[in-house]
Amino acid sequence: MTHATASTPVASPAALAGLKVIELGQLIAGPFAAKTLADFGAEVIKIEPPGGGDPLRKWRLLLDGTSVWWQVQSRNKRSLALDLRTPEGQDVVRRLAAEADVLIENFRPGAMEAWGLGPEVLQAANPRLIMLRVSGYGQTGPYRDRPGFGVVAEAMGGLRHLTAEPGRVPVRVGVSIGDTLAALHGVIGILLALQHRHASGRGQVIDVALYEAVFNCMESLLPEYSAFGVVREAAGSAMPGIAPTNAYRCADGGYALIAGNGDSIFRRLMTLIGRDDLGQDPGLSDNAGRVARVGEIDAAISDWAAQRPVEAVLQALAGADVPAGRIYTVADIAADPHYQARGMLQQVQLPDGRSLAVPGICPKLSATPGQHRRNAPSLGQDSEAVLMELGLSREQVAQLRAQGIVH
Repeated sequence: MTHATASTPVASPAALAGLKVIELGQLIAGPFAAKTLADFGAEVIKIEPPGGGDPLRKWRLLLDGTSVWWQVQSRNKRSLALDLRTPEGQDVVRRLAAEADVLIENFRPGAMEAWGLGPEVLQAANPRLIMLRVSGYGQTGPYRDRPGFGVVAEAMGGLRHLTAEPGRVPVRVGVSIGDTLAALHGVIGILLALQHRHASGRGQVIDVALYEAVFNCMESLLPEYSAFGVVREAAGSAMPGIAPTNAYRCADGGYALIAGNGDSIFRRLMTLIGRDDLGQDPGLSDNAGRVARVGEIDAAISDWAAQRPVEAVLQALAGADVPAGRIYTVADIAADPHYQARGMLQQVQLPDGRSLAVPGICPKLSATPGQHRRNAPSLGQDSEAVLMELGLSREQVAQLRAQGIVH
């Protein structure tokens, strides 16, 4: 695996070097957006509440009391433990925002305004400031004040209705995909706003709603309903309207994912499985014809796959140049040579000397690649340094600490 530590040197200039980002909020969407910027060189100051910090520190599996997820979500960041409920804490944020390029927050709409940290205040002091605001339903509209988590957004965005076998209870994707999609849309918004600022000299507000980020990825769902009155239903592992593409059970109980939905690919697939009668059938020469007879095609592929173990199926398909793959567990990922060759399996060294595997950095940039520069911080690890860089004296920092405003 690729090794990365807090002292790993940067091989080339970072794409976002010099960009100063203030991260407010917690858990997934806002912090994931900030993590992505930090991976490419932005200086991210993460503001956490004193005491427990970001709840993600305690989510899922813990190593020595801290979530291993934390080492992914908060790498390359600095931690300032600051009580935003206090006037002193709010003043620190205003001073930080006055020097920042980007501020990211994912509180419920109105929270920032209640603290005197709304865009009208922060951008009056710093017109170049770009604010990313991530929330369940957006900053406007009749649902704006509702609490919104990713799982609810996935349902409202149309995704949850499709993630099931026909007639069965819709299931979660398995990860916080709604939050992550919102975060990535937020990063896109920040990069667009930076380009606009380069031309105009002024920042702006980016309003990302979790459900809209999901809905934006729902392909032809709405126009199909608009044009034909069709409500797309759950289809299990198949892809409605595209054939053949499905998961096929093999002789050893595993599944092969086979995508034979290109016209020439379909013909090669049918030749491979000994069904040239289907491959050369004029009625199956295009996708529309195949969709109309998808049950017949799937049955033929299923019969062939059921006689062979997964690896034999995949080897045969690779030889015929048919896109296919097996369903990976994380154990498969950790052992896969392609993941390794692409630098997507990194080892970070923890403070106690132990190593931890974490995902590598994506996307790959040829001239300014992302870099693991430092491990995720302990709570308040950088509080004193950040505040003194802001101009506070050591005595002022000590007073804030004594008052419990800074950790």
